[in-house]
Amino acid sequence: MRLRSICGVCLLAYLAITLPVYAQAGFPLKGTWSGEWWLKPGEDHRLLLEFDWDGKTLTGLLNPGRDAVALQKLSLEPPRGGVAEASNPWALHFEVDIKDQTGRVEHHVVDGKLQNLGAFARFVTGTWNAGSQKGEFKIVRN
Repeated sequence: MRLRSICGVCLLAYLAITLPVYAQAGFPLKGTWSGEWWLKPGEDHRLLLEFDWDGKTLTGLLNPGRDAVALQKLSLEPPRGGVAEASNPWALHFEVDIKDQTGRVEHHVVDGKLQNLGAFARFVTGTWNAGSQKGEFKIVRN
């Protein structure tokens, strides 16, 4: 009986240690991300991105909700050599058509690097091209 109790306690301790590790596993981009993009510092445009991965296809939305816009040509490429490090992050790319204040559609092309991959507080930084203008962006996983 005592041996069963000891085995039970050991099993519970093992699960308490290993389950949080498995809970963080999964596709590195899946979830909601918030941040800003800007053409000039101080002129930030707030954004919310939602990414999903069904095991085969990566999909995404810009500003999910009533005015959501689907991301196009969305890809996330692992680093060459397969090891993600600060000097070798995952590459994110997507394109999206956004209406400006006048209702005119403008094509945006976004390229970034997924950083801090091993942590929950991962983030992406990179370039945000709005039409012919080039800016920057930063998003953080919520």
